[in-house]
Amino acid sequence: MLGDGVMRVVAAAVVDQGRLLVVSKKAAPETFYLPGGKPEAGESPEDTLVRELNEELGVAPRDMGLFCEVEDMAALEGVPMRMTVFTAGLAGRPEPAAELAALGWTDGRDGYEPRLAPAVRNHVLPLLVQAGVLGRGR
Repeated sequence: MLGDGVMRVVAAAVVDQGRLLVVSKKAAPETFYLPGGKPEAGESPEDTLVRELNEELGVAPRDMGLFCEVEDMAALEGVPMRMTVFTAGLAGRPEPAAELAALGWTDGRDGYEPRLAPAVRNHVLPLLVQAGVLGRGR
């Protein structure tokens, strides 16, 4: 948490063949988020993402680039959240591990849409479409 009561999160927007990688947690298997997590003390956003993707999915990010920073309510914790999002590819095949229940790929207009966390649905998806990274018109 930041001193202002805002939870800090770092996440990856991994897009492959026009679909975004989303994951759900065992604590809330019906809600899908971007893979990532909270930084540990003194950890850079990039280091956080490398650690979280390894722990949660058994993969390493490649070609990471800062994409956006969004604010919304954290779906699970119900507190204000500031999420730093990087675009990234993956080295390896992602498999859910640690606290993850499942993973999936969405274009934002399929069965995942109503199950996406607010920050993903309200901010990240529209920004990915606007940037031409996620093709909703395909």
